[in-house]
Amino acid sequence: METKDKLSAEKAEKLLYQLLLMRKFEEKSAELYTKEKIRGFLHLYIGEEAVATGVIQALKPEDNVLGTYREHAHALARDVDAGAIMAEMYGKQEGCSRGRGGSMHIFDKEKNFFGGSAIVGGHLPLATGMALASKKLKKDNITVCFFGEGAAAEGIFHEALNLASLWKVPVLFVCENNLYAMGTALRFSHAVQEIEKKGQAYGIESKAVDGMDLLKVMAAANKAVEQVRNSGEPYLLVCNTYRFRAHSMFDAELYRKKSEVEKWKKRDPIPKFRKYLLKENLISETQLQEMEERLETEIQKAVDFAEAGTWEAKEELTRFVYSENPES
Repeated sequence: METKDKLSAEKAEKLLYQLLLMRKFEEKSAELYTKEKIRGFLHLYIGEEAVATGVIQALKPEDNVLGTYREHAHALARDVDAGAIMAEMYGKQEGCSRGRGGSMHIFDKEKNFFGGSAIVGGHLPLATGMALASKKLKKDNITVCFFGEGAAAEGIFHEALNLASLWKVPVLFVCENNLYAMGTALRFSHAVQEIEKKGQAYGIESKAVDGMDLLKVMAAANKAVEQVRNSGEPYLLVCNTYRFRAHSMFDAELYRKKSEVEKWKKRDPIPKFRKYLLKENLISETQLQEMEERLETEIQKAVDFAEAGTWEAKEELTRFVYSENPES
């Protein structure tokens, strides 16, 4: 595992903390879901943490980020407050979307995090449009759009990439290829399984990378982001990854063997990165122990914040649903 520039100890520690925060946040969310503290749907990111971390670390605060319905980790990587995310999943007013969005619609305007999208592929044209707006307004930012390989089988994927290429807009499309979309294996849904070839068909430079290796994702993302920023043109980065949990908490997971999941878990990006940092003397065992303690505190703080949150009054339920009459 190598990057163009050797990691500093400070950045290495921050990256590992972020990876572990994502993992522990998702594990706690699964626990809270079984206790019916979190309701509705819940799609976990466990196993894919290297993708969100590796890509978002390359961005500037003014860059736009759009995610899918599996976006808790993207929000954490974008420094959206863990308490605000947890409160949103609880449906509390103190959540980052006032409790209106829940797990699939995390949003934070101040962080330029424009939410998760529950419609598969629905945010791809939004990303193209946001990048076009940046170009016309001569803004010095780019737009990054995360999506799964399931979305790459949708017509809207092709429309968004086609227009992005035609209009030459600064957008980075990041495909998180976890091989199963919901429960259909890639080989049964894509005639051409190499997703990167679909970008090339529209004249978009495309690259595939091992999404289970943080340093490889970082190197690829740094190059992609730099190219989009300098050229003002789109780029497709395909991160081949794997989710260790089922598609959602309702998924019986009958479409893949347990032995396959266990095989992929041996490629877990978190212990792999931790081992690398120890080997390179970028972190110590003492620092790791202190990090675990900080993480436990932060997760509990997020849960406490959500528990202490307030429910929206019934009189407010139609607010934001219909436009208000200025004369009333």
